Amino acid sequence: MSRVAIDALLTGDLSAVARIHAASFDDAWTEAVFRRILAMPSAFGLAARAAHTLIGFAVARVAAGECELLSLAVDPAQRRAGIGARLLDATIAAAIAHGGRVLFLEVAENNAPALRLYESRRLAMVGRRPNYYEAPGGGTVAALTMRLDLPG
Repeated sequence: MSRVAIDALLTGDLSAVARIHAASFDDAWTEAVFRRILAMPSAFGLAARAAHTLIGFAVARVAAGECELLSLAVDPAQRRAGIGARLLDATIAAAIAHGGRVLFLEVAENNAPALRLYESRRLAMVGRRPNYYEAPGGGTVAALTMRLDLPG
């Protein structure tokens, strides 16, 4: 893999963002959903690029000092190379720059790779929402709410 750069998510990236999201989550968001989110005040998106190709993204928003990480995903072919960690670190830095004092997110309790990443950055579970996500093949999975107090 070539060198990975983290920079701002662009409108022209949204079809690739939707493709990566669909490959990563059962409840895929469309390009239009991402466009609406990024049009919100204080929303921001970050892109991970290798050789000018989008290979991962993070989308978040800050309001009243709270940053909510709405989605973070890496192309399945590029996983386990530290790209998710770099996107999370960049999201934390951007949240602080946007006046965030705390970062929140929710994650499916059965998403072990994401949980390892979030715990490695000291996010702590602060809540559990039973039956939150639909599971493939039927049933449901709980969402875990996680929090990180930001410096400054």
